[in-house]
Amino acid sequence: MKGKRKKRTNLGKWLDRNGIEQQELEEAANVSRNTISRLCNNSQHTPSFTVVQKIMKAIKRVDPRAEISDFWDIDM
Repeated sequence: MKGKRKKRTNLGKWLDRNGIEQQELEEAANVSRNTISRLCNNSQHTPSFTVVQKIMKAIKRVDPRAEISDFWDIDM
């Protein structure tokens, strides 16, 4: 059904706002497609510290002011 989308997480919304495809983040962060999909569409999924580090390194290339708390409510 075209037009019906899952509710996006903060990470998914950030990608949408910045015109970045999930696949681009997957490649830039060197994490699996399934991991990126879960992080963009499942607000209940909490990533591992290693995954957060990889994703934040890739995100900071686009937005150096981005913080972990912009995407997840977790204490690192």
